[in-house]
Amino acid sequence: MAQQFPDLGHEVPEITAEALKRRLDAGEAWTLLDTRRPADFAAWQLTHPNIESVNVPFTAFLDGDDPAGDVPEGVPPRDADRPLVTCCAKGISSLYVAEFLTRAGWNVYGLADGMEGWARLYESHEVDADTDATVHQYHRPSSGCLAYLVVSGDEALVVDPLRAFADRYVADAREHGAEVVAVVDTHVHADHVSGVRDVASATGADVLLPAGAADRGLAFDATLVSDGDSLDVGESVVDVVALPGHTTEMTGYRVDDVLFAGDSVFVDSVARPDLEDADEAAVERAARALYETVQSIAAMPDDTVVASNHAGEHTPRAEDGTYTARVGDLRESLAAFSMDESAFVAFVTDDLPPQPNEYQTIIAANLGREDVDDAEAFELELGPNNCAAG
Repeated sequence: MAQQFPDLGHEVPEITAEALKRRLDAGEAWTLLDTRRPADFAAWQLTHPNIESVNVPFTAFLDGDDPAGDVPEGVPPRDADRPLVTCCAKGISSLYVAEFLTRAGWNVYGLADGMEGWARLYESHEVDADTDATVHQYHRPSSGCLAYLVVSGDEALVVDPLRAFADRYVADAREHGAEVVAVVDTHVHADHVSGVRDVASATGADVLLPAGAADRGLAFDATLVSDGDSLDVGESVVDVVALPGHTTEMTGYRVDDVLFAGDSVFVDSVARPDLEDADEAAVERAARALYETVQSIAAMPDDTVVASNHAGEHTPRAEDGTYTARVGDLRESLAAFSMDESAFVAFVTDDLPPQPNEYQTIIAANLGREDVDDAEAFELELGPNNCAAG
């Protein structure tokens, strides 16, 4: 594939997604030149508060068999204070563009493996909370998806795992001297392929799912849990809490002062109510159920740490580096906590964002009703999540 581009004879340094993210988080300002088709760029792009993205398709840099002599319109100017990095789907055409710009006098990096490399980036931070267990939050920057590992004594629980990183949770638990004994989903996910069965297969752990998943057509064996149930993990007790609204089966899991809230309440928003059933009457019923869920979370003690499933580009981090927030702070920062029911229903049902990419296929896969291999699963997940109301 790389042979289709002329050899410009210039070496270009590549930067990994991990290294780029680290430098962005440290406060460096970068410019990204995305060389994919405009439609692909519009659908999904690399985002970060410290990066400015520009789209110039790689075809603008070609002229038959000979590279064009002039730098195409739209390419950011040379800026010694703001590094430039090129990016495409897999880091191939964009590396050619980086060579082209190097020849023209630009200082430029190529993003290794392009957007695919960005999609494979997975970070973790320990949650600072009043609990005897150790809680680790995982963050996938390309989609904003969050998952959790709870280690208590020599046992561990995984919450909302992504299939693409199933091995990571198992390895991290063992690094902390624990074996995964239970793996749970808070609901039937619409934006990523669940890794509950993969983690269970690797460890022999029990798979726990909300009882309502059976009503949605669950096609594999799992232990079904309901509001008020509990399970023991090491020295900790995990309480099951119903949190309907985003979906009818949406369920949270609480360990001491940490509430794994799934897609109910986020640090900077609340869930959307239309992914299970887009019928107008069903959406309104879901919105009213979500209102009751939000009120129940708002009534929890101030120090309850809400650990949800998603974070956006501008979602603020807590002091510990995680995307979590205490209920007392959310009461002050989230307007949805203080709305009356009618205002809340209007807020979560008006001007809903686009559905997540391939969400119907992902739901079918997560119910065990459709088989997808690892490569297909990875492709299905590419793109941002759209599980928040606004």
